[in-house]
Amino acid sequence: MLYLWFKLIHIFLIVSWFAGLFYLPRIFVNLANADKNSSEYERLLGMAHRLYRFMSPMGYLALLFGLIIVFYSFAWTGSGNYWTHPKTLLGVFLLGYQHLCQFYLKQFQNKTNTKSHKFFRVFNEIPVFILLIELYLVLFKPF
Repeated sequence: MLYLWFKLIHIFLIVSWFAGLFYLPRIFVNLANADKNSSEYERLLGMAHRLYRFMSPMGYLALLFGLIIVFYSFAWTGSGNYWTHPKTLLGVFLLGYQHLCQFYLKQFQNKTNTKSHKFFRVFNEIPVFILLIELYLVLFKPF
């Protein structure tokens, strides 16, 4: 029964975290297009900052609860559960992506961003593909 509670919390955290991972780079697209001295820029910057502060703990907690689930169910070393290794690695990669978002947010805050809106449009798609791979691993458990 405790396993199901861990799983529920993990799924809730993943959904919340991905909402931020999907939307924050979208705000970066708009920030890259906005005049750095406009009220729109400041409004978008405030939104991005608040969103990052919301999503950041969700990512760490999602990874923590994912690891709890894996170790609680002995799935890490169990036969046929090696799919948990790449899934965990992708979770760590997403934390790196989140930190890269923080780096870009600081550049926008300092008004030193040099990346275009086109760059952020492509950057915005990275978590979509990772989510697709993660879902494949969870549902099909290929190895």
